Amino acid sequence: MFATPEQFAATNKAGVETLLTLANTAFAGAERIAALNLNTARSILEDSVASSKALLGAKDVQELVSLQSSLAKPAVEKAVAYSRSLYEISSELQGELSKIFEVQMSEVNKNVSAVLDKAAKSAPAGSDVAVAAMKSAIAAANSAYDSMSKAAKQVAEMTEANMAAATDATVKAVGATATKAKKAAA
Repeated sequence: MFATPEQFAATNKAGVETLLTLANTAFAGAERIAALNLNTARSILEDSVASSKALLGAKDVQELVSLQSSLAKPAVEKAVAYSRSLYEISSELQGELSKIFEVQMSEVNKNVSAVLDKAAKSAPAGSDVAVAAMKSAIAAANSAYDSMSKAAKQVAEMTEANMAAATDATVKAVGATATKAKKAAA
């Protein structure tokens, strides 16, 4: 029933490997977000320079209004694209971290079950009720975890669908507004 030094070493090694996997996953996500932010900043700077040049080159008020209307839609579309990319990276990172956590929980459950089985074999007579109660409590906790995990996945799916609908509505609204502004300027 007592753990050997080899078992402690194996447990510690598995824990360190899990932490390294978590850290590498988190750093990979941070790198992707940093790259997205740098590319977005570069694109915004380039677009701002081009927009400023175009606006400064306007010959009259009508051309200025027309330019402003035509520049609004691409800016909103780029902001929406940035939001989608950021959400996508975050969702993928969350999914990867959840998988790592699920694997770790599965391993913990397996080890606890093995320890309980070993304890039941060497326990005095009459303690089988206590072991059965522990196994029942673990099964209940696992069931609750599975239910929460399924609920979290459903919430994530609903959030993703709502975000897609909201971004599509935003792009359409900006397009409609730009069209109205062009007609009013004409």
